[in-house]
Amino acid sequence: MENSILIFLQLLLAHIITDFVIQPTKWVRHKRNHKSKSKFLYLHAFIAGFLTFVFLMRLEWWYIAIFIGVTHFFVDLWKLQFDKDNLKMFVSDQLLHFFAILIAWLYITSNFSNIFSYLSDIIQSEVILATLIGYLLIIFPAGFLIGKATKRWQSEVEDDLRKNSLDAAGRYIGIFERILVLTFILTANFSAIGFLIAAKSILRFSDKSETGARKQTEYVLIGTLMSFTITILIGFLVRHIAF
Repeated sequence: MENSILIFLQLLLAHIITDFVIQPTKWVRHKRNHKSKSKFLYLHAFIAGFLTFVFLMRLEWWYIAIFIGVTHFFVDLWKLQFDKDNLKMFVSDQLLHFFAILIAWLYITSNFSNIFSYLSDIIQSEVILATLIGYLLIIFPAGFLIGKATKRWQSEVEDDLRKNSLDAAGRYIGIFERILVLTFILTANFSAIGFLIAAKSILRFSDKSETGARKQTEYVLIGTLMSFTITILIGFLVRHIAF
């Protein structure tokens, strides 16, 4: 049986080179302006299939190259029907391409019959479930909890935060910092947490000259300490259960 991991990497490499390495901005603009009439849309899809054929290096898998090329064409054509080219559309586009690659990989490696056994192994794995639940907890419920706990001070710093901060920046910073802290704990890189705290302190507390800066600093510090505390507790709980 062929090396299934190698085949998947070959398929993925062909996609990455097609979509991100050798696709000029000129092609992207032309496709967006002309949609199905753009010659670059057809050329781009052909390259996706051609590189797939080249990297797989198996003449008998020519139909996989055609499958990737055709699906790449229709996914890109679907994306071009929308006026917005935002993060949501980018992620949706890439997920559809990835799904096509996954289907091709499962077919080549004859792994369709093993899908349910893989899912069963995941569901019955304490390590995977505990880790997944840990990340979900620190991304969603933890954020709501911190927001509720600090709500009493929001009115005092609301104007300063709106004036001096990006929209919803604090929420996303909190999510990413909790993901990093949990990852550091699960991988036993505890010292890295200190560097993360120092980095955030430099970015968030560097300007003390503005009016209300002390209140804003205290508000952010309370949220940060709550965020770290919750994540550390969840991290050690996950380590206790799964490792």
